[in-house]
Amino acid sequence: MSTVTVVTGANSGIGRAIAVHLAKQGHDVYGTVRDVGRAKKLQMMAEAAGVEVHLVSLDVADDESVTRGLQEVLDEAGRVDVLVNNAGVGGNATVEDCSPAAMLAVMNVNLCGALRCIRHLAPQMRERGSGTIVNITSATGKFVSVAQAPYVASKWAFEGMSEELAFELAPFGIRVVIIEPGVTKSAIFAKNIDVPGGSDAYEPAYRRMLEFYAAGIPVATDPFEVAELIDHAIMTDSPQLRYACSWGGRELIEGRSNLSDEAFVALGGGIEGDGYWGSFSEAFGFEIGLPEG
Repeated sequence: MSTVTVVTGANSGIGRAIAVHLAKQGHDVYGTVRDVGRAKKLQMMAEAAGVEVHLVSLDVADDESVTRGLQEVLDEAGRVDVLVNNAGVGGNATVEDCSPAAMLAVMNVNLCGALRCIRHLAPQMRERGSGTIVNITSATGKFVSVAQAPYVASKWAFEGMSEELAFELAPFGIRVVIIEPGVTKSAIFAKNIDVPGGSDAYEPAYRRMLEFYAAGIPVATDPFEVAELIDHAIMTDSPQLRYACSWGGRELIEGRSNLSDEAFVALGGGIEGDGYWGSFSEAFGFEIGLPEG
């Protein structure tokens, strides 16, 4: 019997790679997309790989859409063995520049979107006494990425909810896996270059944020590497709760863990200095190669 797997946000980047890769491994994959008509690249990639990804119209930001879409899967497949909560959006702003509405909009997708799916699918996993829930958070769930307050807040919250979920579902034989990617090739970066209007005081913060991605995008990790890691995390007999991956993922998380709070704040205090990236590289143990010009 095939493993029935739901992958949210399957229309691009990591989600598309996960859907296609798991289908190649024999999973019966249902990929959720907001607009089925715009999923041509996913369908072409699946066809080229010789597999099928069942498309499900679903918007994780909407209660009724999640209920309707996931119930369609349950009605057709009879169960869901694996849920991969991948759907997410970016969000740029310093804390002062971020409105409550902007914060809540990102939280609604990145945190509550996963919550909606978990609430719908966890009960049938509990009844069977088996299942796996994979939550794709981010390295920024453990590391503060400057000028991305709503994104960071949503991923820190997702980390906390995921850890609590793992603790709560353990008695029912359900495994929870947290994937913490660094910079991975994805359309999210092209969509996430805007900065809100606000005080000019934060111009250096926004500049550092854009410089970081300018350095990371050329060397960003192929999303299929993340998909392979997720396949391993689902299938392994020696599971971990957390897996850091992609460019900068492990270095950022481990570097922040090894850095005192005082040293981290001091690094932020020197954000305007010309030696910022040198200090950053020394603190986190990997080079930030900024493009010339």
